[in-house]
Order: sequence, then structure tokens, then C-alpha cells
Amino acid sequence: MRRRTLLGLAAASPLATALAMPRLARAESWPDRPVRLIVPWPPGGSTDTVARIMQPRLQEVLGKAVVIDNRGGASGSVGAAEAARAPADGYTWMLAYDTQATNETVMRLPFRTMEAFAPVCLVADGPLALVAHRSTPWRSLPELIEDAKRRPEQINYATSGIGGLAHVATTLLQQQGGFRLTHVPYRGGGPALQGALAGDVPLFMSNVVIISQHIREGTLRPLGVTTAGETRHVPGVRSFAQQGFGGFQAPTWWAMLAPARTPDPIVRQMHDALVRVLADPEVKGKIEEQGADVRATSPEQCGEFLRAEIEKWGRVIRDNGIRTDS
Repeated sequence: MRRRTLLGLAAASPLATALAMPRLARAESWPDRPVRLIVPWPPGGSTDTVARIMQPRLQEVLGKAVVIDNRGGASGSVGAAEAARAPADGYTWMLAYDTQATNETVMRLPFRTMEAFAPVCLVADGPLALVAHRSTPWRSLPELIEDAKRRPEQINYATSGIGGLAHVATTLLQQQGGFRLTHVPYRGGGPALQGALAGDVPLFMSNVVIISQHIREGTLRPLGVTTAGETRHVPGVRSFAQQGFGGFQAPTWWAMLAPARTPDPIVRQMHDALVRVLADPEVKGKIEEQGADVRATSPEQCGEFLRAEIEKWGRVIRDNGIRTDS
């Protein structure tokens, strides 16, 4: 029996090798044509900004064009669904935003993130900040909270969409602080920023990447940040944890993902290319100037991070009854 088994395995090994050859050949020649990078948000938002900072250098490292494909809608889920059903051949990638973790609980999606995607790299993370338009009367978080308690649900705040980390984090803040605001969701960070700058909404909870310039210019006034303590990206502004919300943390993040079943050698090649890109002083400097910290993790670390985020924020969403119509 043992001899027949060994003979059978020996006979099968050439076939197994032959079947593996096309995948190996594809990995060795990858990329041999332009690569598509899906950004599941409209132009002008933070994910688009980070993608466009990386794009020129990534093209140089890969030796092929990197075409950014903005597929905004439904808090990033439209673009994510497009990426999930793309061929797993190494020519479609997605730069995911923090909503990739929250959407799984908030929405009924046709996929599960950890089943539909292969983690490649946690590109960067950074603080969220609650900012007020300069025309508003609030000079501090306590002033806003006092006013909101006097006028429950009469003060609006904008985010990039329903169920995103900015929305979920602000919901948790209200729950812990005993005040109530009214959520005004936009179709992405770019449109939300325009609404905030125009004063259409008095408050905006956002990652710092798309608002740092406007904080420096004084158009938007920061009231608090979601890091454990103060952050160099918004100097002089105390965290929510330091202002009475003990233990509160909600960092935003960006991660590169590939459709599941993308050959591992190709995933590794893209990871190595990203590490080179993110180590470039110009790229790293531009991302950090925007208000984020480069991470450049391994695929395994990226996967562990994603699983933890899905579990953590899924629990907050369920506890607070957040739905796509909330």
C-alpha cells in the first residue's frame, strides 16, 4: 500500500508541476501591462490623495502605468464590490479606507472582507479630528458639548458617509458624553470637505489628511483628535481621551488589498514595491505632511490589523444600533 501511494505521488508530481507552471509564469512576468488601482471614493478625499502621492513612484518601481480608478459610492462599498469581483490576476488592486472594517457590520454586502481580499500592506494611519467652521461660536470641545446639551440634535456634523469610522467614532463620543448631534453624511471626504468649508455644516469629523491645510489656514478650528494623546499632526490640540473621554481611540487608516486568490508571489511583489515606495523620502514626507504616519506593514500584519478593526468597530456598531439609515 505504501509503495503504491509513493508511486502515485511520484506520478502525480509532474502533473502538479505542470498545473502550477502558468501561475508561476504569470508571477515571473508580472506586471506586463498597466495595473489598475481602485480608489473606492471620489476624487479629492484622503484615499484619493494618498493614492496619488504613491502613484508616480509606484509606476517607476513596477515599470508599468498605475491607473487610478475612482469608484465612489456607499461609503466605499461600491468600489470594494468592484474590486472583490475583479480577476485575481494581479492587475486590479484596491486602496481601502477605514470604512472597509465598519461597512461589514453596517451594511449587507455581497462579500466578507477577509474572504474576498488578500491583505497586502497597511500603508498608513493617522488621527481623526473634529473641526468647527471658523464662523461657529465654539472655541473648545466643552463649549460645543454644553451647547449640544442645551439643543439636542440641532447641531449638524458631517462625515464622509454613513457607518464610516468618523460616524461610528462620533456616535461613541456622543454616547459617552451624553450629548446628541445630527449626522449629515456625504458621498466621500471630498464632498464633505466642500460642505464644511462652505459652512453648510458647522462641524466635520474627518481624517487630518484632507483638512490639515484648512486647519493651518484657520478656516476649520480643531476641537479634539482621536489619538490617545496629542499628535504632531494637529499640534496644541488635546485628544478626546485627554478631555474626559478616557481610553477613547479611533485612528483612521489606509491599506492595500488584492482580490482573494491573487497568486501569493504577485502579492509579495506588490508588497515589496510598496515598501520601496513608502520608504522614498519624498513620498513618505508628502504623506506625513498631510497628517498621516507611514506604516508599510507585512501582509500578515495587515491581515491581523484588519481582523481586529472589524471586530472592534463591529461591536460598537451593534451596541449603538448603527445602520445605513441612521
